[in-house]
Amino acid sequence: MKSIIFENCYLIEFPKLGDNNRGFLTAFEINNKFLFAIKRIYYIYEIGDLQGIRGPHAHKQTQQIFFTLNGKAKYHLDNGIEKKEITIDKPNIGIFIGPKIWHYINDFSVGIIFLVVASTYYDENDYLRNYDQFLDYNKHRL
Repeated sequence: MKSIIFENCYLIEFPKLGDNNRGFLTAFEINNKFLFAIKRIYYIYEIGDLQGIRGPHAHKQTQQIFFTLNGKAKYHLDNGIEKKEITIDKPNIGIFIGPKIWHYINDFSVGIIFLVVASTYYDENDYLRNYDQFLDYNKHRL
C-alpha cells in the first residue's frame, strides 16, 4: 500500500507476516516495491542526543527509502512548497524520499535504529546541505 505525502515522497506499507508468539517478518523484493536498483544500504543507531537532528539536506538525484526498524522518530519533509511531519514507529513502514525533498529526522526514542536503502553510491556533489540552496535548486528545476 502506498500513501502519498506529496509528489516524489510517500509512505510504503510492506507486508507484516507472522504472529506475536513466533515474531514477525517483513520482506521486500527489488522488482516489486522498489523503484530503483539499490546501490547503498546504511543504518543509523546508538544516537546519543535524542533531542538532536539527523540531516538536514536534500539530494539532486538520489532516491531513498527510510525504515525505522526499532523505536520511533519524526520525519520532517519539505518539497519547497509544502512541509509535513510524520512520526514512524513501525518497522514495516518505509518512507520513499526522492530527489529535491528537504528532509531531516528528530524526536528520537531510546534504542532507535534506522535502515536506509539508496539508489546511488555516496557522492557529496549530490547533496544540497543549505536550505536556501535547496530552494534555489528547486526553483530552477520545477
